[in-house]
Amino acid sequence: MKLSVIIVNRNACIMLKQALNSLIDACKSIDYELIIVDNASADHSLDMLANNFPGLKVIVNETDLGVAKANNQGLEACTGEYILIVSADTIIIRDSVEKMVAFMDTHTDAGGMGIRMLSPQGRFLPESIHGLTSTWGAFLKMIGFAKHLSKTRLYDRNRKDWVEEFRESEVDILNGACMMLRRTALNEAGMFDERFLMFGHDIDLSYRIRLAGFKNYYFPKTYIINFESLRLSKFSWDYIKYFYGAMFIFAVKYLIRVPEIKVKGIPQLFPSTYEVK
Repeated sequence: MKLSVIIVNRNACIMLKQALNSLIDACKSIDYELIIVDNASADHSLDMLANNFPGLKVIVNETDLGVAKANNQGLEACTGEYILIVSADTIIIRDSVEKMVAFMDTHTDAGGMGIRMLSPQGRFLPESIHGLTSTWGAFLKMIGFAKHLSKTRLYDRNRKDWVEEFRESEVDILNGACMMLRRTALNEAGMFDERFLMFGHDIDLSYRIRLAGFKNYYFPKTYIINFESLRLSKFSWDYIKYFYGAMFIFAVKYLIRVPEIKVKGIPQLFPSTYEVK
């Protein structure tokens, strides 16, 4: 199997249907499988899948296990050489997946890659490149971790040599809304850390891919549309709990233990307990 596509869904029935239609069209010339992990949706998502996409593999969770654990369920069930993890509120442009697979084929040092993301209004989403919100960027600077993210724009945002929208380049962090991963890189780096329930799991995995000796890339020669409709309200208790909880977990994970350096310039974390079979 060349490609496995994993979508985690929770109460995004309409967006999920749209995402699946675009994915199926984009993958028609690729040997692929599509896996949906449903995190206890209370809308009509499961009925929609049964009626419109009866051939898809669907993993149904009776409770919301979080994005990281749900993605790991998909990873354990998939067989692809490459794994595309994409959010349910995304439209995949027709040639995007083919171009991503071709890029991974020709860049054997790539552990993962992300692509240019646009809003429905056509606005470029800068997290396509640096993978971080401004809050995460400020947090990583505050704890002193930013020095390990040399390819991430955290300090001088006006520097001319930073990656721009249409410039292909190596990056530190991939955005979880759309990331393609190499299975052999996951075998080395491990899967998602399930302690990051909703936020930070993509940052953590991107960092561990680099620790394993692979590179992450930003590829701008195609794009996806991300509606960003699944984000929690910043004024909700769940957002505060999961967002700032993820920061606490990240700080403890990387700053409490004494690092063992394995890759020049990057501190090594404690060994992962996850492995892709």
